[in-house]
Amino acid sequence: MDDRDDFEIFLIATPGLEAPLCAEAKDREFMGARTVAGGVQCSGGWSEVWRANLELRGANKVLVRLGSFPAVHLAQLDKRARKFPWADYLRADIPIKIEATSRKSRIYHAGAARQRIERAISETLGAPISPDSNLRVLLRIEKDICTLSIDSSGEPLHKRGHKPAVAKAPMRETMAAMFLRECGFDGSEPVLDPMCGSGTFVIEAAEIALDLLPGRSRRFAFEDIVGFDNDLWQTMRNRVHPRETAQSFYGSDRNEGAIKASASNAEHANVYQITRFQHRSISDIKPPEGPTGLVIVNPPYGARIGDEKRLRSLYGSLGKVLANRFKGWRVGIITTTPGLARATRLPLLAPGPIVDHGGTKIRLYRTDPLQ
Repeated sequence: MDDRDDFEIFLIATPGLEAPLCAEAKDREFMGARTVAGGVQCSGGWSEVWRANLELRGANKVLVRLGSFPAVHLAQLDKRARKFPWADYLRADIPIKIEATSRKSRIYHAGAARQRIERAISETLGAPISPDSNLRVLLRIEKDICTLSIDSSGEPLHKRGHKPAVAKAPMRETMAAMFLRECGFDGSEPVLDPMCGSGTFVIEAAEIALDLLPGRSRRFAFEDIVGFDNDLWQTMRNRVHPRETAQSFYGSDRNEGAIKASASNAEHANVYQITRFQHRSISDIKPPEGPTGLVIVNPPYGARIGDEKRLRSLYGSLGKVLANRFKGWRVGIITTTPGLARATRLPLLAPGPIVDHGGTKIRLYRTDPLQ
């Protein structure tokens, strides 16, 4: 396997969560990790690409930049694409999907540029082109520079591969992990989510505490790339053993179906032994026995005008219960407007950056330990 150390590796972040992803990449010792527009850039060979997919909780995708060249018209792009060493990376027997974008360039027609790359690959390498392939080659043309990358992940990385049941309006695992990090969670304290839905925050917190690798249960597109070494990959996957934890992680929800989904997901993720889920309304939640920790909650936001007014009483009830019963606990609330956050009447710190949650703009509102 060619494990040269000069690949640019690009970690795609959820917009607004670039900083915690960069902090995670640095914690995991990815070389030269720094935030750039849209994510985090670092460098390394193929084994680092695999490791990024396996270990990073906050990345949505891991792209590998293969090379770049200037081109100002389609004939030039065609010529350069035919000289590109596709056989170093792509197998002739694996279908490829090509995607192209163009910005501020004389080659302005992304569809025509994509067709040139498709033809170059199919005619020089012999690999079939398929719009349904899991292995994507990306062409980005910006200011007349063509950059070629491979999406090494395949399916988005929030699809951990061990969570079959999903509740309504789910929080993606990648986002939940980064919000936990932004709340200062490192696995050493209990976490409680009183509106847990399908259990994403609780399960992510338990996995962090046990140091379970987020990519341990799934397949990745890089397994279809030239030089993939399955024995080495299995060694990497099995290298980290769960660590011990004395903590437990708690979820409750007024919806009984959500509690069943959470328990099932915790079992599939192999964290059922340290998670507890209960069918409870907000007014019935109490802190578990033992040390204080973090309450993190993603309450309903309301999408329509007029919803906010109706939801304020829910946020008010939540705030009252937390203020009265959860002394010494920190709180993290993810919501859309300052008005809803303020309705809790909790002593909120300055809000976190605006985060794009599937088109909805949300923010993390935190407290210090409640007095």
